[in-house]
Amino acid sequence: MRADKTKVINEIWDDARIDSFLHKEPLGDEPAEFSQLLYAYRSMRVSDFAIFLQRFKNRGGDVNATNKAGQRLRDIVACHPKSADFLTLLDQ
Repeated sequence: MRADKTKVINEIWDDARIDSFLHKEPLGDEPAEFSQLLYAYRSMRVSDFAIFLQRFKNRGGDVNATNKAGQRLRDIVACHPKSADFLTLLDQ
């Protein structure tokens, strides 16, 4: 961790904060749905990601949305050593 960054623990993830990820702008020229999923995965704990995914799907979001390279979030997450809980959510 960089010296100018402090570690944040026990963050508050209320409904409004989780819902804000449903409106995130795309990362560069990546597809919007993929970007929203990636933002959420990178930012949330598993329990918060589960809530986000349910809301994302209820809005008609596609958990199999791909980036410009044709990768799904699941493809990227599967390469991370501590991702089993996230993968389970993505596979539901």
